[in-house]
Amino acid sequence: MKLSSSGHVRKYASVNYLKNEPKKPDVKTAIPGPKTLALTEKLGKIQNTGAINFFVNYEKSIGNYIVDVDDNVLLDVFTQISSIPLGYNHPRFHDVMKNSQNLSHFINRPALGIFPSADWPDKLERALLSIAPKGLKHVTTMACGACSNEQAFKLMFTAYQRRKRGEPTEEEKESCVYNKEPGCPDLVILGFDGAFHGRSMGCLNVTHTKWIHKMDYPHMDWPCAAFPKLKYPLEENVEENKQEEARCLEDVRRKIDEYNARGKFVAGLIVEPIQGEGGDNSASADFFCQVQAICKEKGVFFHVDEVQTGGGSTGTIWQHEQWNLPHPPDVVTFSKKMLTGGFYATDELLPREAYRIFNTWMGLCDLFIYFRS
Repeated sequence: MKLSSSGHVRKYASVNYLKNEPKKPDVKTAIPGPKTLALTEKLGKIQNTGAINFFVNYEKSIGNYIVDVDDNVLLDVFTQISSIPLGYNHPRFHDVMKNSQNLSHFINRPALGIFPSADWPDKLERALLSIAPKGLKHVTTMACGACSNEQAFKLMFTAYQRRKRGEPTEEEKESCVYNKEPGCPDLVILGFDGAFHGRSMGCLNVTHTKWIHKMDYPHMDWPCAAFPKLKYPLEENVEENKQEEARCLEDVRRKIDEYNARGKFVAGLIVEPIQGEGGDNSASADFFCQVQAICKEKGVFFHVDEVQTGGGSTGTIWQHEQWNLPHPPDVVTFSKKMLTGGFYATDELLPREAYRIFNTWMGLCDLFIYFRS
């Protein structure tokens, strides 16, 4: 127990969910410590090390605590960029690794799109469809969040064109090979100011946070709408926040109309439930319901990026389910704590042809064994 400077009594959590988990942090050196500095210098001869905070002793890290190579014990609220579902060295995960029946999953990495294992459909049903967002019964796995979003963009573009013209013409098939119209139409995805959706070229077109992510890279002219900057405490700023969200909703509508009028048709809209990289920005459930309503009105597909929020850290497996949307999103992307990337999609967005949504491995099937643990 400790008395803080404000006079409040503060207690360290006494419940340990894992054996040998520390009760509190223990900082022994400056951070970064001498061993981290030496390793950073060594690695710096091989690659850029500007992003490294410290080197980690993953054998000693346990539960909610990360231990660096200088034996500093830190409470980890960053969790490897929000990607760890159950902390470090969970005993159930260790049991999975010790099970000889699981060896083949780690030794053999299949190209799931063409050579899946016999138990792959059952794995998808047990692991991902059992927790699917309400109303979405199709799931496809990917390797990471950025590639999940990229493939979701392709889903929305394809479905938009299918609505517009039905099956593709021979001219479209031939022209697209050389990046020409009509096979490569001038379609766009609408994003929000402060959004971060990944570092691949398509995702950077809807990422609007820091210059370091985007400078020197060619970009397409895709629309960016304002995202609410709410005032806190919420209960003391109800009217101001309503006006702020109304302003942003009007900007969404205006950007869709503006780009459609220019012949750059808005096929989809992507939004994060909470903007993390952009500054921990949230909006009300009503705001997201209204965004979806605008999308329905304008014929725009509604894409919810749950790469960081999916997996239970917000109180539900999928944060968008707290909005009580009148309709399911058209596509929901996930990664990080879900142990594999991927997307859920509606019937309309499901690909009609093989190889439209494809890559070598189509997900991280070796990590699926952890879902059973």
